[in-house]
Amino acid sequence: MTTLTWDGYINARDLGGLPTELSSTGVTASGRVARGPRRERLTESGWKDARAWGLASVIDLRCAYEVGPGEGDHVIPDEVFAGIAIVNAPTEDQNDPEFMEVCTPILDSPEYWAHNWRLQPQFVLGTLEAIASSQPGTLVHCSAGRDRTGMISALLLGNAGVTPAAVAADYAASVHAMATIEQIAPGTEPEEVRSPAEVDEWMLDKLPIVHDTAERAHEIFDLLGVSIATRSRLRRMLIEQ
Repeated sequence: MTTLTWDGYINARDLGGLPTELSSTGVTASGRVARGPRRERLTESGWKDARAWGLASVIDLRCAYEVGPGEGDHVIPDEVFAGIAIVNAPTEDQNDPEFMEVCTPILDSPEYWAHNWRLQPQFVLGTLEAIASSQPGTLVHCSAGRDRTGMISALLLGNAGVTPAAVAADYAASVHAMATIEQIAPGTEPEEVRSPAEVDEWMLDKLPIVHDTAERAHEIFDLLGVSIATRSRLRRMLIEQ
């Protein structure tokens, strides 16, 4: 895994370099898709770092009300974003009472992923289609870059043939990266700060879910109604043929 050191950013990685038999190189391609947290964390220098990586598109998985700078975020001139396509493609509708009743207690865990695509498949499908239509390099992000981004990353990597163990390790890296962050976004409730040992213990029954998601990515795509063309486009974004 390649950690991205964009100024002001945390928990950001290039999804290249992960093992897959589908790529002629044996690994996923670098510089195509990155994952991270809310983009408002980036400084102006960080946006320049992202451009140097090749940033062309941003797919924001958050609900509309979560988008935008808050107290303590950096003021970024509009010209910094010139030429970068920013698309809001939320994975969920938090105004849906059934979704919130079922998922609120587990939104910081992959336990909610299957409920997401069961209750709101159209949103997860829309996210995948937005990524497939984007110009690589594409940054996929939510708020923490851990839960919604973790779900989408697991599906993307599974579709690209990445070994489930590597997908689980990628998810674990995000959980560890955010474990000491007390506040994910301005105005949100404080997060529980956990030690590495506590994180590892918490993940004992979570990583098998991530592993299973990657292993069953094609089956999940069937449930979501992802077209063959979209699957192929997503795979081409991550592998060398």
